Amino acid sequence: MRTRPRNIGEQFTVPDSTDRSRHYPVAMTSRATAAGRIEHFSLKLEFETDPSDVHAAIHAGESLTLVDTRGDVAWSQGRAVGARHLPTREIAARAAAEIPAGTPVVVYCWSPGCNGATKGALEFAKLGYEVREMIGGFEYWAKEGFPVESDEGRIVREPDVLTAPAAGPDCDC
Repeated sequence: MRTRPRNIGEQFTVPDSTDRSRHYPVAMTSRATAAGRIEHFSLKLEFETDPSDVHAAIHAGESLTLVDTRGDVAWSQGRAVGARHLPTREIAARAAAEIPAGTPVVVYCWSPGCNGATKGALEFAKLGYEVREMIGGFEYWAKEGFPVESDEGRIVREPDVLTAPAAGPDCDC
């Protein structure tokens, strides 16, 4: 049974709550091997990063371009200081002229609930860029207390203690 529509207008099919044929238990009963798990998580780290690591890389002087893939209204409302605005729909047309080939790119969108950064990363990958998605997006960049600005100027926020350490520069993970 397909539970997600493939086409616009197609209805969701809600599985019977007693049907356990698609249930994936939390207990470690997976048939995945240790090598398979290592490969999975290693690949995940190849393609994803987080706001804390991006902030640290920028401050360490690593060469990267941080790209906000959201639209104009979202960009105006707030963005990571130093980010370049390149909405997903414009990446194919503008990236080569604005970001030198060979430059590592990190993309973000609004939040963990938005796949706009994934779409943007795909566009950069199609153009041959080394690209990573910043999980958590702008929401977690701001919640962790990293520099934010809007069209009105700099926005000062205290880190959210539910998403960033109350004392110390990072979570030490």
